[in-house]
Amino acid sequence: MKPANKIIHGNCLEVLKTFDSSFVDLSITSPPYNKGEKHKGWLVKNVVYDACEDKKSEQDYQNEQIKILNEVFRVTKDGGSFFYNHKIRWEKGVIIHPLEWISKTDWTIRQEIIWDRMIAANIRGWRFWQVDEKIFWLYKPTQNNKIGKELASKHALLTSIWRFPPERKNVHPAPFPLALPTRIINSILEENEGTVLDPFCGSGTTLLAAKLLKKNFLGIEISKDYINLTEERLANCNNEKKTAEEELQKHTVLKTFKDRKQNGEFTGKFKKGLSPKQKNQINFLEKKTNP
Repeated sequence: MKPANKIIHGNCLEVLKTFDSSFVDLSITSPPYNKGEKHKGWLVKNVVYDACEDKKSEQDYQNEQIKILNEVFRVTKDGGSFFYNHKIRWEKGVIIHPLEWISKTDWTIRQEIIWDRMIAANIRGWRFWQVDEKIFWLYKPTQNNKIGKELASKHALLTSIWRFPPERKNVHPAPFPLALPTRIINSILEENEGTVLDPFCGSGTTLLAAKLLKKNFLGIEISKDYINLTEERLANCNNEKKTAEEELQKHTVLKTFKDRKQNGEFTGKFKKGLSPKQKNQINFLEKKTNP
């Protein structure tokens, strides 16, 4: 089946298996991180999901994530993308990096983006406070082409470090902010039609962003309470429209690299015969006059 504009209640992996292949354009999700609810900690005790537990054995967790990632790959069109948000965990002195299982999937890893959340999940001093999470841009190649389509300059200039605080006005224990999926959907699909999937849709932030940007959305969620919350947010999407619009305003560029090159303006190359000091001065001035 190829459902659209729906939230399907059930286990993520089992529901994904019922979908047809190659109909999703873009997926965005943040799965439970297997933080271990049994552990003590400043924040872990507060991250308790409705209708599921976040304390599998690490091997079982990783094996399950591989299966889910591969199912999302199957349902994605050639040339489609998956933005997978996770974090580097530290367990009894051992670093557990998401690349340990992502690299075992069918996806091509296109980029690792740093999400600067600006707050730490744990304030003990065993390590420098970890305020970042990772967003992995995964790509399904078209005819063995791993490069894919180039981003428009107005999107690419937002860089690979994204600074958003987490959503605070939300009953879900670990929601990401509306600006995050809005940035992704706008950058990848632009004005084109498309279907956006979130296999762990939680409180529905990805689906809300998709609706506001006039895309088809599809979510999977095991909690009926979160489904009810998502349906309420979707029905009242205009209440959060301003947040999405603020993000869209950041996607602006006055002159692209191509424009500068055609006009003989600064493109990052220096003229011959200039001293390093002169080059630095020219670099500074041209960046000021040609932002």
